[in-house]
Amino acid sequence: MLTNEIREKLKNELNKEKNRLKEELSRFAKPKDIPGDYETQFKNIGTGVDENASEVEEYADNLALENALEKQLKETSEALERMEKGSFGVCENCGREIDIERLQAYPAAKKCIQCL
Repeated sequence: MLTNEIREKLKNELNKEKNRLKEELSRFAKPKDIPGDYETQFKNIGTGVDENASEVEEYADNLALENALEKQLKETSEALERMEKGSFGVCENCGREIDIERLQAYPAAKKCIQCL
């Protein structure tokens, strides 16, 4: 059973993670109209063949990173929403409580270990 103290600690961790993810995304992408959705910026280095290749490579790398960070941001935001609704810490598959140890290791967890 989650105590209020543990719930607050996890909420603080989730908020810190949410802010960290937003900050990291803002380094190479800008937010779009939909919350949690970002657009990777294409940096213009120059017009030479080598420069164009570098631009494309950097853009592709940033696009993959954007997708991974957006996914983490979505999971973190959803966990905070579950806290507000009172369903945090309950497995979305079987309805049992998620072990405290699992939540402490990964506060955004939606499923218990048995349902993974």
